[in-house]
Amino acid sequence: MIQTTLMKECQNGIVGETIKAVAEAEKIDPEKLCSLVAKGLVTIPKNANRDTLPTGIGKFMSTKINANIGTSRDYIDAEDEISKAKIAVKYGAGAIMDLSTGGDLDAIRKQILSEISVPVGTVPLYDAAATAPMVVEMTADDMFNAVRRHAEQGVDFVTVHAGINQNTVDKLMKAGRITDVVSRGGSFTVAWMSHNDAENPFYAEFDYLLEIAQEYDVTLSLGDGMRPGCIHDAADAPMFEEILVLGELVKRSREAFVQSFVEGPGHVPLDKIEMSVKFMKETCHDAPLYLLGPIVTDIAPGFDHITSAIGGSIAGAAGTDFLCMVSPSEHLALPTADDIKVGMQVAQIAAHATDLVKDGVKDRARERDNAMGLARKNLDWEMQYSLALDPEHARAVREARSSGSEACSMCGDLCAMKIVERELEKGRQKAARKIENVE
Repeated sequence: MIQTTLMKECQNGIVGETIKAVAEAEKIDPEKLCSLVAKGLVTIPKNANRDTLPTGIGKFMSTKINANIGTSRDYIDAEDEISKAKIAVKYGAGAIMDLSTGGDLDAIRKQILSEISVPVGTVPLYDAAATAPMVVEMTADDMFNAVRRHAEQGVDFVTVHAGINQNTVDKLMKAGRITDVVSRGGSFTVAWMSHNDAENPFYAEFDYLLEIAQEYDVTLSLGDGMRPGCIHDAADAPMFEEILVLGELVKRSREAFVQSFVEGPGHVPLDKIEMSVKFMKETCHDAPLYLLGPIVTDIAPGFDHITSAIGGSIAGAAGTDFLCMVSPSEHLALPTADDIKVGMQVAQIAAHATDLVKDGVKDRARERDNAMGLARKNLDWEMQYSLALDPEHARAVREARSSGSEACSMCGDLCAMKIVERELEKGRQKAARKIENVE
């Protein structure tokens, strides 16, 4: 059992090694970062029982990406999932979420925790459900025992759907949604409440949840069980009701010195993304915001890595701090290793596009883009490769289609920058000669 948490240390002005490491990575003053963590504006998920690579999420931090991996009851191969996690980290994932539901869940989780260096999150409710004959037959003790077991093992953050309560379910019953509940944890919670005619234990006994989180310094990811599962359901009463509850839980977490961030939707049309993000930020006291997508159209199965990147870029510009990678196989099948790679590549684009306009980050992000612009002007291909989000891919594409020209094979000798630079150089020389003649 630990005697303090990172948030409590920061409220006492203690700038420890974790704060220093994140401050160095983010190019921010350690004292300032310490203040942001103390206020709950930045979270650094790091279990006291695990040597996790510290990752800052929130205000003035670069936009982070989470990648979901995990077995299913239809496909159990822990080694394959760990391989996917390593691919995600290679391509920029700042966190990994283990959503395993099939196989020896404790063993799978322990292996992931031992082999992955970035923060690892879980949904303990999945584990609790696996121990019961049916989801609705879980007990409250099963739920809390699962949280404690994950915390003891070293999980850095846990998703808990504590924002679902009787009022939220009442709103759901009247909402006229097409997809009702698409969050797996949300569906477990709603089904359990309905079957047992009882309040959500994670909401009713939130203080006990905070005690467990305090003991292991586990960050709470306050889940969005009512996130819209299709465009029709976006920005409706159940979604907003849950956000209001999450705002209350953020305050209670901070009072208990427990770090938290808030999860958000979901499937949202372009014109409702900014409004939804700003409402969540305002209602949840500027807690770090973690979004799945948002996916901006429902008709692109096989391409939802792209629909989510579009939504993620808009959401990022509006204030989102943490994006969840969506693979091309979302809504279709368990992702392959290649799906994870492609999903991460596209998510990186959305995250960097966000950083280009994010306070405290944009100057650093734009240095890279400006350097790329200069390298393109100079036709410096090695520099372009080094600055690319995926240098190997950029090099492979050019080299496979190179015509031998120093320019790209699209333009060759008709390269716009070569033509203009040549003529501008002639103009500069002509101007210099005029000055010499006058002198």
